[in-house]
Amino acid sequence: MAQYSTVLDDVFQALADPTRRAVLSRLGSGPATVGELAEPFDMTLPSFMKHIHLLERSGWIRTRKVGRVRACTIERANLDVADHWLREQRAVWESRTDRLEQFVTDTAKESEAQ
Repeated sequence: MAQYSTVLDDVFQALADPTRRAVLSRLGSGPATVGELAEPFDMTLPSFMKHIHLLERSGWIRTRKVGRVRACTIERANLDVADHWLREQRAVWESRTDRLEQFVTDTAKESEAQ
């Protein structure tokens, strides 16, 4: 469970920044070079590379050097980690709201019967 928590923390930390989310969104359409990914952002390349390194460390992307260019691809496994956690949370909260709805319905019926 602790290992799962660490992975999940890394997954959501990477998603916490709009630049990194935009990079992941772009990589969802296919591989891109670091230069292509950095182009729409108003920041220096070293600053942008910090985002790339964090995404790579957290397992969201994979980079490889091809000649003088670094190419990036998305790693979809973390989507599954985030999706699994969100499904668990959704199930918990749906169960709670179902119980709350049942309680309110039962209470209303009891009030009407009196």
